[in-house]
Amino acid sequence: MVTVRYWAAAKHAAGVAEETLDAATLAEALAAAVARRPAAQEFRQVLARSSFLVNGEQAHPRAAEAVPLAEGVVIEVLPPFAGG
Repeated sequence: MVTVRYWAAAKHAAGVAEETLDAATLAEALAAAVARRPAAQEFRQVLARSSFLVNGEQAHPRAAEAVPLAEGVVIEVLPPFAGG
């Protein structure tokens, strides 16, 4: 299980500040989060523009499929702030 924390527009689109998901990669975590909100197009759009921190380290430039997640990892979903 991993914890996903949403900030700013991501929090608004997700409808929660934080949730726990079962995932082995960042891609699986994002897919699980989207699956919980099948009709939430805004949520998908925010995720597409967001940056991700995994235990405080930036996941980019690695592809989400290449970012492994250990038990208890915290993922921070950071949408662009102030239009940036």
